[in-house]
Amino acid sequence: MSIFVRKSKAIIYLFLITLAIGVPRWSVAQQPIRIGASMSMTGSFAEQGGYGREGYLLSQKHINEQGGVLGRKVDFVIYDDGSDPQVAVRLYEKLIAEDKVDAVMGPYSSPITEAVANVTEKHRKLMIAPMASTTSIWEKGRRYIFMMLSPSELFMEGLIDLAARNGLKTIALIYEDTLFPKGAAKGSVELAKKKGMGVVLYEAYPKGKGDFAALVAKVKAAQPDVFGVIVANADDPAAITRQMKELDVNVKMFGASHSFLPKYYKLVGKLGEFVYGSSIWEADLPYPGNQEFVNAYQKEFNRAPSGPAAGSYAGCQLLCESIRRAGSLDADKVREELLRLRTTTVFGSFAVDERGLQIGHKMVMIQWQDGKQVLVWPYEAATGKPRFPTPPWSGR
Repeated sequence: MSIFVRKSKAIIYLFLITLAIGVPRWSVAQQPIRIGASMSMTGSFAEQGGYGREGYLLSQKHINEQGGVLGRKVDFVIYDDGSDPQVAVRLYEKLIAEDKVDAVMGPYSSPITEAVANVTEKHRKLMIAPMASTTSIWEKGRRYIFMMLSPSELFMEGLIDLAARNGLKTIALIYEDTLFPKGAAKGSVELAKKKGMGVVLYEAYPKGKGDFAALVAKVKAAQPDVFGVIVANADDPAAITRQMKELDVNVKMFGASHSFLPKYYKLVGKLGEFVYGSSIWEADLPYPGNQEFVNAYQKEFNRAPSGPAAGSYAGCQLLCESIRRAGSLDADKVREELLRLRTTTVFGSFAVDERGLQIGHKMVMIQWQDGKQVLVWPYEAATGKPRFPTPPWSGR
């Protein structure tokens, strides 16, 4: 049973949002616990970073409504890293050395998390990384970094499993030549082989490519049953979708690692119908407090949350619960609590191995149907059935 469920009913559950709590009276002598982070509010990750920042802010609000941590309120200090790893490195140095924050949370993306992890390790600052999933980050002997997402190698598991269950035999994979996509692509090949599928195209492309006509033409020539795109943004899958239409590339299934983002459908409109997206979280999932979180986020920011918002929110809740359990801000004591923690948050299951690598969280798969994200995998959580196979462009 979750640690939160075992608490007395008189105690507010961390992951169930109670908006009727009065504002606590903070002691004048108690200074706030300051939590520092950078987030990509501009640059190539701005959409995801915007959601991540809002997740942190909503968590701050709810934690303070629930009495804070160790009798102290929580204040976030969040800077814009511009989607640039080197800027983020300087910002985490500033947060720790100059701003003297008590704790830190992670930025958006694996490349930026990889860069700032060197800073947090140097200063022995524990960091929960809600939006990084590249396994190699956790294979360098670091002690103070914790993963929340499924490892990148599993990001396309839903697409491949659905394809195999529907009798599809071949897959083409293209991926951006950066940290997360490379790990995810390598894992996807292994997943496909385990399902008995042949990989007929496996090719990287440079970041910022823009024009995918040549690659899409290669996909057409390879004639795969399934086409998968692995990247860390919604823009590339949108551009590829448009060029598939232009070049009349027809496959039975097409999916991408970040086509679950609302921006994807905004960019392509009805061309996005039937497209699958590997998703880190969905509003319909029956996790404790998830619907309360969705409703509170919508009220606070006047838009529906996305995965980065839920991950950041839950990550901050996990940090604060571990501080409570440790009774201290000491990084080593909090670390021990996180290593022991087994629970389910609004973001899904949380459990890590001795490296801090996530072993509990599970990806899901959505399909765009009539302009809406329909959860189609895993089957036990699905809210709808896949529309399979994808009809040819001429038949839509």
